[in-house]
Amino acid sequence: MPDRLMDVNAYTTLDFAEAVVTGYDFEEETAAVLNATTDREEPKCIRLQLELDNATEKHLPAHMEELQLAPDQARTLADDLEKYADRVEQARSE
Repeated sequence: MPDRLMDVNAYTTLDFAEAVVTGYDFEEETAAVLNATTDREEPKCIRLQLELDNATEKHLPAHMEELQLAPDQARTLADDLEKYADRVEQARSE
C-alpha cells in the first residue's frame, strides 16, 4: 500500500481485505487494512480503523477512516458480524 498511514504489524486485525471504494462517478476495487484497537493504558473507546489502498485507477489521496466506539457499540457490531458470517457460511455450504 503506497503512502500508508496505518502501521501494519503482527497485531493488526486484518492486514489485507478486499474493499470497494465508491464515489458519485466511480467504483473501484482495491485492497484495505482494517484494525480494531484501543489504548493500552486507560482505554476510553474502541477504535475501528480502515485504510484503503490509494493506488487505484482513480487515484485516491492517502487517508484513513477511524470510528470511535463505546463498548456497547463494539458488541453490537460484533453481533452483526457474527450473524452475517453465519449467513454467508450457510449460503456457501448449500
